[in-house]
Amino acid sequence: MINNSVAIEDPKRIVEVEMASESSDYHCNGDNLERFEEKLHPGPPIGFESPPMFTMKKAKRKDDGPLDIFCSWVVEHQIGLSLNLFLLLTLTHLSFPRARRHTRKFFELSYFNSESGEYCAGWNDAWMVLFWIVVFTGLRAAVMDYILMPFAKKGGVKTQRDQTRFAEQAWLIVYYCCFFPLGMYILVNSDYWLNLKNLWVNFPNREMTGLVKWYILVQYAFWLQQIMVINIEERRKDHWQMFTHHIVTTMLIFTSYGYHQTKVANMILCVMDSVDIFLSVGSPYTWKLLACDFAFAFFLLVWIGARHVVYLTICYSIWADLPVTIGYGCYRGKKGAIEGPFPPPDRFGHLLEPFRDPKGVVCFNDNIKSGFLGALLFLQVITIMWFVMICRVALQVIRGGQADDTRSDDEGEEEEEIEDERHAALEQMGEKVPQPYEEEVGVEAINLRGRTSNASRYRKGTSSATGVSLPSDTKELLGRIGCDKSI
Repeated sequence: MINNSVAIEDPKRIVEVEMASESSDYHCNGDNLERFEEKLHPGPPIGFESPPMFTMKKAKRKDDGPLDIFCSWVVEHQIGLSLNLFLLLTLTHLSFPRARRHTRKFFELSYFNSESGEYCAGWNDAWMVLFWIVVFTGLRAAVMDYILMPFAKKGGVKTQRDQTRFAEQAWLIVYYCCFFPLGMYILVNSDYWLNLKNLWVNFPNREMTGLVKWYILVQYAFWLQQIMVINIEERRKDHWQMFTHHIVTTMLIFTSYGYHQTKVANMILCVMDSVDIFLSVGSPYTWKLLACDFAFAFFLLVWIGARHVVYLTICYSIWADLPVTIGYGCYRGKKGAIEGPFPPPDRFGHLLEPFRDPKGVVCFNDNIKSGFLGALLFLQVITIMWFVMICRVALQVIRGGQADDTRSDDEGEEEEEIEDERHAALEQMGEKVPQPYEEEVGVEAINLRGRTSNASRYRKGTSSATGVSLPSDTKELLGRIGCDKSI
């Protein structure tokens, strides 16, 4: 053992000798372990006490991979990315006249027919869809961050989780309050309003009004943007049901647009929006909890009427009215010069022709009808799964309870609620939220793989699913309609 009495002038050397001596003692008998660790990890400097900290058990989570880190980065910079892309495209359009024949595809509807005053469909429509995806991404983040979240705080919504839920629901209300009336205006002023047989007349109708085309393309962009949202932001328990629902919905909009079935697309979108708007309005993040049961009952009636009665009526019209109205076969040409019907030119290639050439061959037969009907009925199956959850909540209300569920949610979400409530209580008392004692660490202690986003309102959930599965409780449904917790 090194002699502690050896005189060494260098103070740093003295410290090293003392630590080496104690380390040797530790290896001999282990009695000085606590004192040795205090030397290596000293507490706060004398006179500076560490503020009190709330301790709580954290849920286990795996290290974030590259995709999670990228998604966090995109979430944190939604406004900046969208604004930069918008300004770049706008300045290019204004500053370079030669580039306008390309940039106008983002801002203006393509394929205008001056003779009829209507628009055709074509691949250039994809640029407008992409433009509106960018617009919705930036607009949603900006409205939530700078308008809805502050409004929620001033309105008495205390926790971060409830503020985020309020902002999400309020954003959907803003969107549906714009596009549901627009869709209903198109529907009410059409020839298929209260006459479903007219959905299938004049096939193939190669052209549509500018309002109808803009409505379908922007709705398509919104649903595509929703797919991005549910994958880069916090996952809910019914993530895979929502993901599957959105994928099938976007596929139906795309194929109906290519096969010149925009009439039925308009009607289906109105049916879906009519429920979604009441789903958001029926939230006590926007109403008081006392009105939650009434809002839930009204939402239940709208759900049954729209998602099951009207929706299945449209499906029946596809099965019964479509075959006797549309002349099965293939057609080609533009409006006013349609040729057909004639037999299919090949076995499978003609099925993709409407997407390659808007004026090319488009066919309709029992197989195509069955494809559309099967996709719509698949959405109905998902809707029935959700309806079963709704019925459980309705039975709870009828039995004298409130539209609430007392069973616990996943551990991570519950811990976040507790922490948010503690911080909100401290802020309400005018005290600062305690911060942990900070200490410099070496670069080797940094774990980039385990990096998490600072944007806590967009945290990824701790639970995940591997397939389409129904949650075992109604907590998530109540969270979506906002009846899971009082404010």
